[in-house]
Amino acid sequence: MNRIFLDYSKLYYPEVAKTAIPPVTKGKFVQIRNKSTFYLVFSPLEFTKYHANIVERFCLDKGIEGSYDPGRKRYDIHDHAWKITGGGKFDLDTDTKAIKFYDNSMAYGRFNEPLLEEMISALPEFSGFTVLIE
Repeated sequence: MNRIFLDYSKLYYPEVAKTAIPPVTKGKFVQIRNKSTFYLVFSPLEFTKYHANIVERFCLDKGIEGSYDPGRKRYDIHDHAWKITGGGKFDLDTDTKAIKFYDNSMAYGRFNEPLLEEMISALPEFSGFTVLIE
C-alpha cells in the first residue's frame, strides 16, 4: 500500500498569505483512496473553508475530473477508481511534535481511524510525533 501525505499549508502560507508556515496550524483533512494508494490531505482553515474545497483542490492538482453537487456541499470525483473515505479536523504543533485528529466531515463522514493510525505511523513527516485521535 502506498501512502502519500499532502499538506496545502506549504502552498497557502508562503504563496498566498506570504508568510512562513507557523509552528502551530489548525485545519481540515480528507482521506482519499485510489486502488492501493492512500492520500492524507491537510489544508489550513484559512485556505479551504470546507472539506469539499480540499477535494476540489486535490482534483485540480491531480487532473482528476469532478464537480460539486447541486447544493455545493460535496465535491464528487467522477472517476470511480477514486474514493473519499472521510475527513475531520487537525491541530498540528511542530514545536512539541504533537498532532490531534478529531471531528468529522459533514460532506464525507468521519475519517477512517484504523487507516489514519496506520498512515501516521508510516509517514516520515510524523516520525516522533505524539498522536491523539478523539
